[in-house]
Amino acid sequence: MTQKTRNKSGPGLSRRAFLKWSGVSAAATALATGPLEALAGVGDRSVSEAKLLAPAAFGPAPVKLELTVNGAKVTTNVEPRVTLLDALRNYIDVTGPKRVCDRGTCGACTCIVDGKPIYSCSMLALEAQGKKIETSELMSQGELHPVAAAFVKHDAQQCGFCTPGFTTALKAAYDKNPKPSVAELEAAVAGNICRCGTYQQMREAIRDLAGGKKGG
Repeated sequence: MTQKTRNKSGPGLSRRAFLKWSGVSAAATALATGPLEALAGVGDRSVSEAKLLAPAAFGPAPVKLELTVNGAKVTTNVEPRVTLLDALRNYIDVTGPKRVCDRGTCGACTCIVDGKPIYSCSMLALEAQGKKIETSELMSQGELHPVAAAFVKHDAQQCGFCTPGFTTALKAAYDKNPKPSVAELEAAVAGNICRCGTYQQMREAIRDLAGGKKGG
């Protein structure tokens, strides 16, 4: 019986399989210790000291998440890969931001983070910790925000799926400048898409917010 036959039928690994798995194991070890070895090489640090300086790793198990959403502090546990959009909708039950494209192109998931409009589908929930998060729900707490009031007045929505993203993006611009021009407000929603095509009513709402101006 040849060596090749024995390797196929016998109990143990073949030479090829042994070399293959040895290589995988070596590569995994190098990936795991390489950065620490490199860090240890700076000055007189040992690998044990480098471990203390290495950045903390998260996951894959859920970790504690603390967010400030619409003025309220909320705590939950999420996997580190969870986006801000999914954390809001699926873990905190804040459903104003909508999942439509889920790739940062439609604007339906727009939130305001520290005063700036962002696509919440493109931001990890862990990145939003310690920041002030605002969603469309905030505009109906108490008296309607001027943006929400203008949308109601001009019936600037149809199916309503994209509406929270439009109003949130406009709120960020309006809060920054309460006397905006039409051009400023249109630029604020340039990254939002309405699949129903209710743009004319939105233009009327924007003109209202800009003090009835027709131009930019």
